[in-house]
Amino acid sequence: MATPTTRPRAGHNRLQEYRMDLAAAIRLAVRFGYHEGICNHFSLMVPGDEHRFLVNPYGLHWSEIRASDLVLVNERGEKLEGDGEVEESAFWIHSRIHIAHPAGAAVLHSHMPYATALTWLEDMTLEMAGQNAIFFHGRIAYDPVYGGLVKGVEEGDRIAGAMGDKRVLFMANHGVTVVGPTIAEAFNDLYYLERACQTQVLAMSTGRKLRVLPAEAASETRRQMAADAYQIDLHFAALKRRLDAEEPDYRD
Repeated sequence: MATPTTRPRAGHNRLQEYRMDLAAAIRLAVRFGYHEGICNHFSLMVPGDEHRFLVNPYGLHWSEIRASDLVLVNERGEKLEGDGEVEESAFWIHSRIHIAHPAGAAVLHSHMPYATALTWLEDMTLEMAGQNAIFFHGRIAYDPVYGGLVKGVEEGDRIAGAMGDKRVLFMANHGVTVVGPTIAEAFNDLYYLERACQTQVLAMSTGRKLRVLPAEAASETRRQMAADAYQIDLHFAALKRRLDAEEPDYRD
C-alpha cells in the first residue's frame, strides 16, 4: 500500500480515544481466546470520516498491541499514521465493509473457535435455542461461498454484499465478522456470539435434538433486549477497568 506524507487533520488528537478503545478490544480478544496467532483483524473508522480507519498492524501478537501500534489508513490503502504494515486481506475485508455497511464504524473479524466451528458445518445456522442466541435474532447473514484468501476489491465487495445490512456475518469455512457503530457494541456482540455458539456446540455434542424457540418468543425477547441496550456500554467499561488494572500499557 502507498504511504504518502500527510499533515494531521483537525481533530487529530481525538484519535487517541479511538486508539485506546480499539487496543482494548484487541487485548480483550486475547483474554477470551478470540484471536489466532498474529492473524485476524479489528478496525475502527474515525468517527465523522468514513475515508479513514484504524487497524491492527500485521506481525504483532495481539497481547502486545498498544494504542500507538495501530495503523491509520484511508480507503485507498494509503498509510497515514503508524510504523506497521496492514495485512492485505485485512485491508480488503475491512475497507469494503466500512464503506458499504451503514453500521460499519467498527469491524471485527475473528476465527474464534465455537463460531468458526459452526461455519465448518453444512448447516451453519445459529439456532434460536437460548437467550444468548436470541440476542442475534434477525441480525445474522450467512455467506455460503468460501472465496479463499481475500486479495482484492472484488472479494472484499462480495463479502460486504453478503453481509447486507446485518450486524453479523457467518463466513463459510472461515470465521465470522461483526460490525457495530461503536467498538463497545461490536465487541459486546462478538462476546455474546461466541457464548451462544459455544452453548450450541455443547448442546449438539449430546446428540439430542435442540429445543428451538418459536419465532414469536424469539422476536419478543429480542425486543426486550434491545430496550436494555444501556448494558452494552457498561459491559465494555467494566472490561476496560480490568485492563486498566492488569494491562494498562494497552493505552500507550
